[in-house]
Amino acid sequence: MDLFDILAIVLSLTAGFSYLNYRFVGLPVTIGVMVMALVISLLLQGIDLLGFHLEDQAAGWLQSIDFNKTLLHGMLSFLLFAGALHVNLNDLFNQKWVIGSLATVGILLSTVLVGTFTYGVLTMIGIPLDYLSCLVFGALISPTDPIAVLSILKNAKAPKSLAVKITGESLFNDGVGVVVFLVLVELAAGTHEPTVTHVVGLFAQEAVGGIVFGFGLGYLTYRLLKSINNYQVEVMLTLAAVTGGYALASALHLSGPLAVVVAGLLVGNHGRVLGMSDKTREHLDTFWELVDEILNAVLFVLIGLEVLVLTFTQHDLLASVLMIPLILLSRAVAIGLPIALLRRVRSFTPGATWLMTWGGLRGGISVALALSLPPGPDRDIILAMTYVAVVFSIVVQGLTIEKLVKSMIPR
Repeated sequence: MDLFDILAIVLSLTAGFSYLNYRFVGLPVTIGVMVMALVISLLLQGIDLLGFHLEDQAAGWLQSIDFNKTLLHGMLSFLLFAGALHVNLNDLFNQKWVIGSLATVGILLSTVLVGTFTYGVLTMIGIPLDYLSCLVFGALISPTDPIAVLSILKNAKAPKSLAVKITGESLFNDGVGVVVFLVLVELAAGTHEPTVTHVVGLFAQEAVGGIVFGFGLGYLTYRLLKSINNYQVEVMLTLAAVTGGYALASALHLSGPLAVVVAGLLVGNHGRVLGMSDKTREHLDTFWELVDEILNAVLFVLIGLEVLVLTFTQHDLLASVLMIPLILLSRAVAIGLPIALLRRVRSFTPGATWLMTWGGLRGGISVALALSLPPGPDRDIILAMTYVAVVFSIVVQGLTIEKLVKSMIPR
């Protein structure tokens, strides 16, 4: 199946699910389309048991889509840039210590806790998986993806400071989480000796290098935007910054996600205020908001359909179910410790730890990272646990976070 046919099917399904959700269901778009895709996948599996073999045809089509490349080397750069573009840098700067600690110390602590819990659970039920591979699972499931929950927080009238913390953390912990994942995968593969110097050097190259590269990319884009006044060309310049910048950062073995986030923050703040006319600003905002909505809907449809190509054993499902509360516990600790230390010097929204724990949804990045692992039994169990955790996160946490916000924040 060629690229155009794949795009035609994916976009048609996304548009159809979005219409049905808006017309009859009324869930948040990303959650609604994923639930519909998941229901369709389960129906196809049920029909397949009757001998119609529609599931095999659908699975064959879905396998022609490289989910890992589609997201990590395609959609992710656009989603991160669009998210960063509308974040106020002053608000982000005011929360810099909270966001910085959660996106670094929080990710590392969550990785260790989830990895340790995973090793214990799998050992208990008789699934052999070495500790380093369990840490790999911890790294890929720790980054949060709050795209689906931000609109819910807004509707629930969550405090601005809470929304800034969740948004800022997700923008940066995506990049940090991917770097931690890559480091652990390299160590697990045995391509390098696991020395502290090598790990620190690789982390610094990816993370620090990505941030520095992103700053240069954002500043160059800002200067180009400031030198002209033509919204068509300026929109194309931002597109070039996202695609070309992400590709170049990856080629230089720097963190593309962090580079795009930093560039998006610079363009969305200094570029928006100092380098754009009102007309350009309006068109740029509209364009990137539309790109963000479309790609998020497509991503969540693909997540829902991905169940067609996954195989689950009873042990896989048992391990996945057991890990859900432990993943949440790990996030609560990883969020709670930094917040407890920072409470001495700043105030927090009542129940901030629990709101950020429940509101930190897992999404497509976790699934894409799991799919990037080499084939084998280790990959199968990690992928199963990842998929179940992501679906639970999006459906259960995503649909209940609004009630939690309203119940915990005084009016």
